[in-house]
Amino acid sequence: MVKENIVVLEELTEAKEKILKEIGKVIVGQEKVIEEFLIALFANGHCLLEGVPGLAKTLLISTMAKVLNMKFSRIQFTPDLMPSDITGTDILAENKSDGKRYFEYLKGPIFANIILADEINRTPPKTQSALLQAMQEYQVTSGNKTFELDQPFLVFATQNPIEQEGTYPLPEAQLDRFMFNIYIDYPNYEEEKEIVKQTTTSQSTVIDAILTAKEIIEIQKAVLQIPVSEHVLDFAVKLARSTRPVYKEAPDFIKKWVNWGAGPRASQYLILAAKTRAALHNRLTPSIEDVESIASIVLQHRVLISFAAEAEGLKSRDVVTKLVSEIK
Repeated sequence: MVKENIVVLEELTEAKEKILKEIGKVIVGQEKVIEEFLIALFANGHCLLEGVPGLAKTLLISTMAKVLNMKFSRIQFTPDLMPSDITGTDILAENKSDGKRYFEYLKGPIFANIILADEINRTPPKTQSALLQAMQEYQVTSGNKTFELDQPFLVFATQNPIEQEGTYPLPEAQLDRFMFNIYIDYPNYEEEKEIVKQTTTSQSTVIDAILTAKEIIEIQKAVLQIPVSEHVLDFAVKLARSTRPVYKEAPDFIKKWVNWGAGPRASQYLILAAKTRAALHNRLTPSIEDVESIASIVLQHRVLISFAAEAEGLKSRDVVTKLVSEIK
């Protein structure tokens, strides 16, 4: 690593503590989820969030946008939402000087740095694809014009795990575009008590911005330069390949419980996320423990379990957890 990248990563450790302090003014608990959010941010990866209503998903993401001084946009996905409601549309405008009319592109809410796609599975595939195309290509096309999205650009999409009527589940190919699938659980007793204390008063909180978009991009570039040892690389690739029942070295329970395993993108994200986690913990190279800690959120939405697994009451995260312990 060049000296400049090492300096950037050292500054990241200091910035992390400040970011956690600012977020802690508003969000109680959820330390693990916040760290996973920061890993996604500095690894430049999108996230799919699952959790019941009322767990402060929107508040957490909007607070992070304030702390990082980035433009935030929330899109509520509904069955009647159209692609143009996300990307924008051409409107007929008039030149006041000569009265001539022309088409002007009115940018949609996707032109922001952090996008909260609330209940993404509530809208039909055509509208989902408008968002997912922007996630993949970082640009929006309208007619014969293409508009580049400002960097950094991150999408945090939410799904409600308990209400599936009238929903359009994301296909596996689209799920694969999300770096992480993060599950947000209920707070514990003490955390919930503190939440009630903080939110039932008139006290207002001032959030200070810690990083700029330019600094975040520099960190993302520095993360890419982090070296990875051969044994960590082997572990990550073997872990991803072992989720595939067609892989001859996959454990027997994978062949029984899994229909389809993770693709090569999973291996890439395992290493990229491990690099970022190491940097956040002030280490200049990732370890196997870094890969293990993020394995579940990288793999669980890429592993399609079989009916045999469902019959035993298992979910994909259970299968992935067992696999990590077996591979180690």
